[in-house]
Amino acid sequence: MSKKIYVGNLPFTASEDDVKDLFTSHGDIQSIKLITDFETGRFRGFGFVEMESDHAQTAIEALNGTDFNGRTLRVNEARERQGGPR
Repeated sequence: MSKKIYVGNLPFTASEDDVKDLFTSHGDIQSIKLITDFETGRFRGFGFVEMESDHAQTAIEALNGTDFNGRTLRVNEARERQGGPR
């Protein structure tokens, strides 16, 4: 069973490869999605990583609050999006 992880406060210069490098040592990554602004196409500084549940928990505990290129990461289990305008 997999778990989706929220990764926030990423540097705006971060790439999928940067995030992959960050998480690979904690287990196999199933997917990475970095969120971009719909209108400008610019990276919004957060994204989601999907991993097997046990590995995801290990990654959350290891990476939450760590420094990544001068930014303190917020890493936790992703929650379902609440309603509201898109």
